[in-house]
Amino acid sequence: MDIKNFFKKIIKYDENNEYNFSISNNFEVEQPEPKEIERKVSTNITENLEYLKSKYNTMLNNDVIIREFSMYALNQNYSCFLIYIDGLSDTISINDFILRPLMLRQYKHNDNIKMNLSTYIDNCLIPQNSVKKVQNFSDVFSGINMGDCLVFIDTLNIAFDIDVKKYNQRGIDSPSNETIIKGPQEAFVENLRTNTSLIRKIVNNENLIIETIPVGKISQTKCGICYMKEIANGDLVAEVKYRLNNLDVDSLLSTGQLEQLIEEDEGYGIPQVISTERPDKCTKYLLQGRVIVLVNGNPYALIMPATIEDFLFSPEDTNLRPLLANFLRGIRVIAAFLTLLLPGTYIAITSFHQELLPTELLFSILSARQNVPFPIIFEILLMEFSFELIREAGLRVPSPIGSTIGIVGALILGDAAVNAGIVSPTLIIIVAITGISSFTIPDFSFGFHLRVFRFVFILLGFTAGFLGIGVGIFVYISLLCSLKSFGLPYTSPIAPASDSKGNGYFIPPIWKQEYRAGFIAPKKEKAQGKISMKWKE
Repeated sequence: MDIKNFFKKIIKYDENNEYNFSISNNFEVEQPEPKEIERKVSTNITENLEYLKSKYNTMLNNDVIIREFSMYALNQNYSCFLIYIDGLSDTISINDFILRPLMLRQYKHNDNIKMNLSTYIDNCLIPQNSVKKVQNFSDVFSGINMGDCLVFIDTLNIAFDIDVKKYNQRGIDSPSNETIIKGPQEAFVENLRTNTSLIRKIVNNENLIIETIPVGKISQTKCGICYMKEIANGDLVAEVKYRLNNLDVDSLLSTGQLEQLIEEDEGYGIPQVISTERPDKCTKYLLQGRVIVLVNGNPYALIMPATIEDFLFSPEDTNLRPLLANFLRGIRVIAAFLTLLLPGTYIAITSFHQELLPTELLFSILSARQNVPFPIIFEILLMEFSFELIREAGLRVPSPIGSTIGIVGALILGDAAVNAGIVSPTLIIIVAITGISSFTIPDFSFGFHLRVFRFVFILLGFTAGFLGIGVGIFVYISLLCSLKSFGLPYTSPIAPASDSKGNGYFIPPIWKQEYRAGFIAPKKEKAQGKISMKWKE
C-alpha cells in the first residue's frame, strides 16, 4: 500500500488548492493573528518583585540573582532591585556601571535639573552604552534569559534593560566539515552575534539587514534573518519571515530542526535548503540575492532558496580558475551518478543483461562468483551495510583513531569476506568505488540522501534490471521536478529552462560573470560592469 501511494503521489495529478508560494515581484504579507494582552510592568515595585520571584522560582533556582537596594535621586529615596542570571551576565560590569552609580550618587550636580526620574536615570546614572526601556514582561523575560540585567525602580512603570552579556564560548576556529585549501579558514560558532559579525565583516555594507525573530514558545530561540536590502527579492524575504513567524513549537534547538519546519515538502529526504558552517559561503549567496538564517546556539547557517546544483558546489570553486573548478564540478556530477546508480547497474547487468559485458570480463566475474554460495543481492546488501557501519563507526569514535578504524576495518573485512567466499572480489571493487564517490559530494545532507536512495535502485535493478532502474530514474526525476525551495523550482535553471546568465553549473571566467542568476529574481541583476578589468582598456 505504501508503494502504491508513493507512485500515486508522484505520477497522479491532483488540483492543489492548498497554500503554495512562488517568487513574484508583487507580494503581500499575511499579518499574524494578534497575541493575547501581555502583562506590563507595574509602578508598584513590590508587585514586580513578587511576580519575578514567582516566575523564576527563586526559592529553587540559585543562579537567578536578585539584588535589592535604595537609590537617592532628585531629592528623594527610591526602592530598587535588579535581576540577572549568574553565568550569562558580567558581574563586574553590574557592580561598576549599574550598582555603583545608582547607589553612590556620583552625579550630585544633576539633582536640580528639570527632568523626570526615568530620563534622569537613563541620561545621568547608568553609564552603559546599551540601555533599553521595556514595559512588557515578555521583553523583561527575553532580556534576562539572554544575559541582560534588568533594573526596576519604584514609581516607574518601565524597567531598564542593560546589556551586560558575558557568555563562555569557544573561539573562532577552522571549518571541520567544509575544509578547503585555498580560501578563508573561519567557521561559525554557537553565538548568534559572533556569527552575524563574521558576515558583516565580509560584506562591509550598510544594506545588509539582520533581523531577529524568536522561535519557540518556551525556548524563545533567536533566529537571525540576513539579506541584502538592495538585492534580495522582497517576496522571498517576506516568505522567510512568514514561515518563521508561523511556527507553533515549544522549542527550537538546532538548524536541522528549523530546516525541517520551514521546508515546503518533505521530499523523501531531499534537502531543500543549504546548510553551511562557512561565513564566506553565506556571503557569496547573500550577494546573489538569497536569504540566510542563523540560529542562536548553532554553528551552522541555512541558505535559501536552493537548487539541486547548489549541493554539488564547493567553496573551493570560487578560489580556483574556471578550468580547474569546472573539472572538479564534472567529477562531482559523475560521482553523484556513481553513488546513486553504480551498485544497481552492476546487479542489473550481472542478473539480466550479461550480453552487455565483453566475454572475457563476463567469464572473470562468473569465475570469481563460482565459490560464493549466496545470491548477488545478499552479497551487495551485506557489503553496502558493512560499508555504512564502518563509516558510522569512524564518525562516532574519537577522531585520532576514526580514520584508522575506517581504513583497517575496510581492508580486514573486505579481504576476509573474499577469502571466506562470502563475496566476490568484483563486488568489493564496486562497493569501494561507490563509497569513495559518495565522499566527493560537498553537502552532507545531499550525500546522505544519495546513499539512502542507492538501496532503492539496488532493489529495482535486482527486480527488473534496466527496466526497473529506468522506471526508478523516471520517478526520481519527476520527484525532483515537483519540488520547490521557497517558490524556486528545485531543478532550476535546467527545468524549467531559463537563462542562468553565467550562473549555471559550469562557471565562466570571473570577468564574464556580469549578471546574477535570473531565476532567483533579484532586485539588482547586474553584479559587475560589462568591462570589469578596466585596467586593460
